Amino acid sequence: MLPSLLNVHRIHVWCTSFLGRAGGTYLIKGPLFSSMDMLATSDPANVHYIMSGNFSNFPKGPHFREIFDVLGDGIFNADADSWRNQRKLALLQIGHRRFHQFLGKNSRIKVEKGLVPILDHVSKLGLVVDLQDLFQRFTFDTTCLFVTGYDPGCLSVELPKVPFAKALDDAEETLLIRHVVPESFWKFQRWLGVGQEKKLSDAWATLDHTIAKYISKKRDELRKGIKSKEEEGVDLLTSYLSEDEMMGQECDDKFLRDTILNFMIAGRDTTSSALTWFLWLVSTHPVVEAKIREELESVVPEQEGNRWRLFNIEEVSKLVYLHSAICESLRLYPSVPFQHKEPLHPDTLPSGHRVHPRMKVLFSLYAMGRMEFVWGEDCVEFKPERWISERGTIKHEPSYKFLSFNAGPRTCLGKEVAFTQMKTVAAAIIHNYRVRVVEGHPVSPNVSIILYMKHGLMVKVTKRWA
Repeated sequence: MLPSLLNVHRIHVWCTSFLGRAGGTYLIKGPLFSSMDMLATSDPANVHYIMSGNFSNFPKGPHFREIFDVLGDGIFNADADSWRNQRKLALLQIGHRRFHQFLGKNSRIKVEKGLVPILDHVSKLGLVVDLQDLFQRFTFDTTCLFVTGYDPGCLSVELPKVPFAKALDDAEETLLIRHVVPESFWKFQRWLGVGQEKKLSDAWATLDHTIAKYISKKRDELRKGIKSKEEEGVDLLTSYLSEDEMMGQECDDKFLRDTILNFMIAGRDTTSSALTWFLWLVSTHPVVEAKIREELESVVPEQEGNRWRLFNIEEVSKLVYLHSAICESLRLYPSVPFQHKEPLHPDTLPSGHRVHPRMKVLFSLYAMGRMEFVWGEDCVEFKPERWISERGTIKHEPSYKFLSFNAGPRTCLGKEVAFTQMKTVAAAIIHNYRVRVVEGHPVSPNVSIILYMKHGLMVKVTKRWA
């Protein structure tokens, strides 16, 4: 099967094709002595078994940590007690009232003072803009702000280059490549300091340097007694540093570095990817766009009339059709298109396939959203209505079938934060602007651990209100 590696440039479509023909699960045999045998699956029964039913037999494991070594000992790589302690600690901080105050206040400010001025600028001049780049800048700034308390100012009319953001992109690209080439090959590249591994090494240095600056600056501020006002809420780094030791976890620089980087990837990349695919789908489906606008207008007080406005968290939380459209977009274009696990002990999956230690079990979330046996004959269609019940409420789908926010004990901690941010941004853009993709612009997924558009999303933006 070695020639199949030639499909790495179209890996998502390729996986969808062969998994569809194989009934949802397929054993990929790697080259002899390469330890690259992989069981690819898009079967919800297998996912449920691995993520919940026999969770203890499928940890991240040392091989996963080696591939994702740049993430250190953060929550994405952690297992056992380390993972449980970090999850409890993160849940405590993310769920705190102070953080939600900080989130709500700064999300609205960043939309109003950051995103809107750029959209107004390109609309006025009739410019073409890469909406994916804007969303990456927006979520980079907001995630930096939420996690560290500092706004790097990436989202501005000048569209400045930010080394930290570029380093994240380079690191993610290399991490996916590590999944599809022999381990000996990428380790040899790493030893020589060439190719993709050289790119990762440079990115790693930039990430460490920038995060160290944030930690040092925050420690200095707290040492000098500089704190944000309680009513304004606090960022996560301040919360972690406010107590020297929380729940048995010492918050030293190494722990903080790993925590910040894990949160940055979780917050920046997944949300900006989701917004990009969502706005593309909505702009190319006029009926869906019209229904979202109608729903948005339904929560506007009658005395305000139809005019330019932003929507607050309470307003967007009521929007069933908008929520459904975002879920449908994530079903077709999950921000993290792959996951992989390795069993501790030999096991048999519900599909009947045998797995053993050192064999990767690869979930293709992208393929799962396009499997007829999972979603029906209309699985490739963008239909928000499939998420709405007969009573007009959001229809629940099991997490092992809709895996965009993970499943089982490792379900995403930031799910509600992500939905809130996506709805706030989507509502602001769809209500106030018309977004149209430039004619002939190619749209296809990239090759990375995050599902971005390979060529960006080039659009023209016009105002709806004078």
